[in-house]
Amino acid sequence: MNAKRILNILVALIMLPLLSGCWTLVVGGAGAYGGYKMKEKGYTLQNPITKEGSKKSSK
Repeated sequence: MNAKRILNILVALIMLPLLSGCWTLVVGGAGAYGGYKMKEKGYTLQNPITKEGSKKSSK
């Protein structure tokens, strides 16, 4: 019983970093897809985020 519990803890400790790397890739992919879709609709990444064509001059 004690050896089985230690084995389960070891497996959990080994799997945790592996899963966190996968989640990082998933989130990065979702962000890239969102940025691609925004670029298709004419948005650019500036500060603040604006839509191309709706820029106003500050004269």
